[in-house]
Amino acid sequence: MSISSAAQARLGPRNLPPFRADHVGSLLRPRELAEARAARKAGALSEDALRMVEDRCVETAIRRQEELGLRAATDGEYRRAYWHYDFVSGLDGVEIYEPEQKIEFKGGVPLPHALRVTGRIGWNKPVMVDDYRFVASHVKGAMPKMTIPSPSVVHFRGGRRAIDAKTYPDMDGFFADLGEAYNKAVSAFGAAGCQYLQLDEVNIAYLCDPEQIAGLKARGEHVENLLAIYAGMLNRAIEGRSDGMVVSMHLCRGNFRSHWVASGGYEPVAEVLFNQIAADAYFMEYDSERAGGFEPLRFVPRGHKVVVLGLVTTKSGALETKDELKRRIDQAARYLPLEQLALSPQCGFASTEEGNLLTEDEQWTKLRLCIEVAREVWGGV
Repeated sequence: MSISSAAQARLGPRNLPPFRADHVGSLLRPRELAEARAARKAGALSEDALRMVEDRCVETAIRRQEELGLRAATDGEYRRAYWHYDFVSGLDGVEIYEPEQKIEFKGGVPLPHALRVTGRIGWNKPVMVDDYRFVASHVKGAMPKMTIPSPSVVHFRGGRRAIDAKTYPDMDGFFADLGEAYNKAVSAFGAAGCQYLQLDEVNIAYLCDPEQIAGLKARGEHVENLLAIYAGMLNRAIEGRSDGMVVSMHLCRGNFRSHWVASGGYEPVAEVLFNQIAADAYFMEYDSERAGGFEPLRFVPRGHKVVVLGLVTTKSGALETKDELKRRIDQAARYLPLEQLALSPQCGFASTEEGNLLTEDEQWTKLRLCIEVAREVWGGV
């Protein structure tokens, strides 16, 4: 199938998210914000003063996204140190700590912190709901988008050893409580008016990597039904959505200071991912050979689910060409109709506050490229 002007005229922009050109969510932190957060950690700035800086920087980021032409706007995850830990540590029973043995990304880059479960998991605080409300109250034309980590984040890295055995003598209770807490979280965002929620689910992509599977087995985890367990928790979370809420998932293989963790195509998880998880859309990393080919897209149900092709890398400032992106969209359209496809960067630009190894100008240029290609391929954003 080739991209034709007839296809552009027929398709045009999307009315619901994800949009033809979209983005995963996190943005490089501006210097003012980075300096303010550092001052706060050093005790030289109050929490209220930091919040004022965050508010100002988030407002600027929203304006920039709208001016660029993006139809969904996030807060850039500016209020977080991590894409995942800040949220899940707000759940009852979960805490961040600094382990002796740290997670290492390829290249020997260690992640400083980890998670552990010290008590019964629950949702009793409106974690990041006010952050969503702030975005919603400051957008002018774009749809406010909220991103949160998936429930599997609380399990995958630490597993049984990181979960208090007195609180959870068996894992069934742990997974049930975690799914229930996420159901309440999704419901809380819906009650706040959120119509576009993204669950960042990297661990299902990790299950495509034999090296990651071997690591789970080596520490004694039961991996045979892990995909089904994660799918069950995701579905319990999604059951909490309000009418009209679009729930997307983002899948990648690690993103920390431009380093990665896992490799492997989506084939081992594709049937469950697309047909047994009730998400509306999937942001899928496809910027390198580590993600495999587009063949797994043949499992996507025809007619309603959307796959956002993460063809533009956030790991470097090198800019893809329009011809290259169009060629790869053509390849994907052999397995899933063009009307069910969209385009985005492969991940966020700053999954942690340190950010990836590119400049803010390069970041905005890449987002602009997604918009321009979307207009040329689909006839609109």
